[in-house]
Amino acid sequence: MNSTSAFTWEKAKQVVEQIVFNNIGEHPKDIEMKVLRGSWEGLTYEKMAEQSHLSVNYLRGDIGPQLWQKLSEALGEEVTKSNFKGALERAWGRQLFPHIDSNLKQLQSPLAELPFPEGSVPLDSPFYIERDNIESICYETVVKSASLIRIKAPKLMGKTSLMTRVLSYAASQNYQTVYLDLSSVERGILTNLDKFLRWLCLMVGRKLKLENRLKDYWDTEILGSNDNCTVYFEEYLLPEIDCPLVLGLDEVDRIFPYNQVVEDFLGMLRSWHEKGKISEQWKQLRLVMAHSTEVYIPLDMNQSPFNAGLPVMLQEFDHKQVTDLAHLHGLNWNDTQVRELMNIVGGHPYLVRLAMYEVYTQKATLKQLLQDASTEAGIYSNHLRRYLETLHSEEAQGLKEALTKVVTSPEPVELDSMQIYKLHSMGLVQRKDNQVMPRCNLYREYFRRVL
Repeated sequence: MNSTSAFTWEKAKQVVEQIVFNNIGEHPKDIEMKVLRGSWEGLTYEKMAEQSHLSVNYLRGDIGPQLWQKLSEALGEEVTKSNFKGALERAWGRQLFPHIDSNLKQLQSPLAELPFPEGSVPLDSPFYIERDNIESICYETVVKSASLIRIKAPKLMGKTSLMTRVLSYAASQNYQTVYLDLSSVERGILTNLDKFLRWLCLMVGRKLKLENRLKDYWDTEILGSNDNCTVYFEEYLLPEIDCPLVLGLDEVDRIFPYNQVVEDFLGMLRSWHEKGKISEQWKQLRLVMAHSTEVYIPLDMNQSPFNAGLPVMLQEFDHKQVTDLAHLHGLNWNDTQVRELMNIVGGHPYLVRLAMYEVYTQKATLKQLLQDASTEAGIYSNHLRRYLETLHSEEAQGLKEALTKVVTSPEPVELDSMQIYKLHSMGLVQRKDNQVMPRCNLYREYFRRVL
């Protein structure tokens, strides 16, 4: 049994009743528990007000804030409508194993089947860490007409995990959702605008379980590819579902190198967003895009979707978030241990989780792990070697020399704009004004040695 399946509403209710009573000496109010239950089920304040026949302003302005403030004080961390589940589960976990040694595995705890950290964090995982209320802002935005959300961060920073949650929230509001990962598309399709837009229409239709009617709508004699794609959405896909559609496009930067495609495609997305301001049909479409860095060809600011909508920048975890993640892993680390790990890998989500997995499963102590981190014997060897292979490939021409310059300099250095774009997209460097430096000491130490 995993942690999430074990942590039910009934257990959450028990945790809330206990911590509130222990903190203020009285039980939560019935209306507060109704708001908590509604939030647990993913309901908006409007829906809760409708079901309880109460004023939405009363629930949103009075009861909700009072409840989250009570829980914040009782738990010693900021609790909101969007992150309360994780906070309560952590409290439940602490009740189950309050005296865990930092390197001991609790075989009977919900963490006994701790999954290896790879890829995006599943929806039912307790190891997803919310960042600075970003999730709730995205949830509020995605339900607005013709909304556009742009998630930007280097690789392995949690873009897909956040997008998955935004789409899941939209689905809970009875919206149709479609997730498309552009990294899986063949290059032959990505480099041909007409093929790419046909692929887009076909895949969206399939995800919506609609018949393929491209032959009926694709006019190759008169209309261009952008117009054909727009017509297919406007006259077929959107009318057929008759409800809001949230289209999630992941790894959008996969098309950035293909000038003949990227300008037209991004211009089309921007036009869809603008149509939503005046057209009832296009108000139904909401876009969520994720990319690793900026497009590196000049785009007209009025035609680029990167100058519109809600920008979401995913940063690394801070000290508190790394500490919270350690507790979720059953590791009773103190501030010194957290700082030691962050001194090597920063707050990089994947690198942090991999370290905690290794310590929790007793494959290494934190001290051993940090000593070997940048060596071939360390836990990051496969991760680092993949980067090294990429740097030696023909496609990465010039990047090896550029990164060598970065890791051997004690100060941030200037690079060619294209080199900065590619290294930042890979997640190897971080920007500081117009210069760059290694993203973390792990990368500095390893690449300084092997390059």
